[in-house]
Amino acid sequence: MTLPAVVTLHLWQVSTHAIPRALVHMVADRRPLRRTPGLRFAKLLGTGSGRTFTVRDADPRQWGLLAVWDDPIAPMAFQDSGLPARWRRFADEEWVAHFEPLSARGLWSGQEPFGKPRPRVFEGPVAAVTRARLVLRRAARFWTAVPPVSADLHEAPGLRMALGIGEAPLGLQGTFSIWDSSSSLNAFAYGRSPHTAVIERTRQEGWYAEELFARFAVRSSSGTIAGVDPLGPGPR
Repeated sequence: MTLPAVVTLHLWQVSTHAIPRALVHMVADRRPLRRTPGLRFAKLLGTGSGRTFTVRDADPRQWGLLAVWDDPIAPMAFQDSGLPARWRRFADEEWVAHFEPLSARGLWSGQEPFGKPRPRVFEGPVAAVTRARLVLRRAARFWTAVPPVSADLHEAPGLRMALGIGEAPLGLQGTFSIWDSSSSLNAFAYGRSPHTAVIERTRQEGWYAEELFARFAVRSSSGTIAGVDPLGPGPR
């Protein structure tokens, strides 16, 4: 499988009164999305704090679209197309970021959306995506293990942004995070005991029916989310 040229993430923040409209678009936008030129893979996503990975975390005012493109021109054309334009009509904020895959392993909906890039060093901000489909009979043990890891994540040095992401309220769990550097991401992933303990439990207890881990070079971003560009200057 050839590597994607570009991976993009759109995040939209909406007002409380626009939540029903956002819910409608999460369903109605699936069909036109599939007809988008140059689009290899896409997931419309709900977001949340990711602190427990239950419905308590969900943020109904924030929604996302993760997309994988074969052609670097295609996402530029898409940004001015019908789907993002429709969201901009009622969203209070939009944040868009462009990424390049650095490493990826595992499956998402039976696919390898980011290909199999040869892992390499990148000097600059990096993003990470995790996604898992839970074995439902083991989900309760997973949910009890999440809070200490999430609390530690939000205190980790070098973290710029962290979100829970998911295609459904339960069973399909994921995270999106942005870090100052690969070294700060590695320090959290492999050097902090709450996370390494959960990695070991995952291997022992088989929580996931499907899982994916990927990291990306952050190439550009525009706009804001919650009043901030996570890649912009200033305190985070």
